[in-house]
Amino acid sequence: MTLDRRGFLKLAATGTAVAAGSLAAAEAGASTGASAHDAANAFGVLVDTTLCIGCRKCEWGCNQANDLPKRERADFDDKTVLETHRRPDVTAFTVVNRVAAPPEVRQAAFAKIQCMHCVHPACASACIVGALRKQPEGPVTYDAWKCIGCRYCMVACPFQIPAYEYSRALEPRVMKCSFCFDRIVKEGRQPSCIENCPEEALTFGRRDDLRALAHAKIAANPDRYLDHIYGESEVGGTSWMYLAGVDFARADLPPLDNQAPPVLTETIQHGVFKNFVPPVALYGLLGLVMLSHRRRDGETGEEE
Repeated sequence: MTLDRRGFLKLAATGTAVAAGSLAAAEAGASTGASAHDAANAFGVLVDTTLCIGCRKCEWGCNQANDLPKRERADFDDKTVLETHRRPDVTAFTVVNRVAAPPEVRQAAFAKIQCMHCVHPACASACIVGALRKQPEGPVTYDAWKCIGCRYCMVACPFQIPAYEYSRALEPRVMKCSFCFDRIVKEGRQPSCIENCPEEALTFGRRDDLRALAHAKIAANPDRYLDHIYGESEVGGTSWMYLAGVDFARADLPPLDNQAPPVLTETIQHGVFKNFVPPVALYGLLGLVMLSHRRRDGETGEEE
């Protein structure tokens, strides 16, 4: 096949348009949607670890409300699992662990761990196809149909929450707490874990109201709580916030900077997308040329 000048320019224009469109989609997919998100009015949860008794009823409620391997209620009465440190995985969106309290704290302490539903989620920022999205109501939701299995979200999450269904060869999913999105948005109910907490260790409400409640609790009981609300500022703020009487790191809540990771990563991403327009456009052009060659060769072969 021989390309004349007009044919070459036509392919070049088409390739550039295709590449530019792909870049625009990629930039849109990199956005967390947090800029338009009103964190104060979104839903959140305040976890008072000093009230948690380790009953695991929240685990049972989560198991029943989600697409997880269903287990009997009696399975969650087993407290021996509290002797082993656990993490959320593909079979459990939330777990309760016994907190390793210092010797001077005689009362047993427990902490519930799940997706924190960050105000500016790094997982959604890292997702190049928009499978993870920050919703205006607060939850970070997942669309398995869009997911391509790149698992960038797992690397990006500062809390190491997303898990991957390696055992499902054909249609593996990224698994994590959905904040019972359908329940709170479509049904007007609380997340299942909260509805099943007998000690009111979990309080559901607007994030701004929960912040005020947490500060009031600390002021009223300074000997009970650390003077810090975990998740109020960490990584730009999280929808799930914690009060504790012991070091938060003991409860799987690592010390993190207040800057949201996407503030840095999205700046880099957008710069890469912008600066790589010429080479990507070239790749698009070369792809179209190769496709044109194949079609022409096919037609020639049929004629022979």
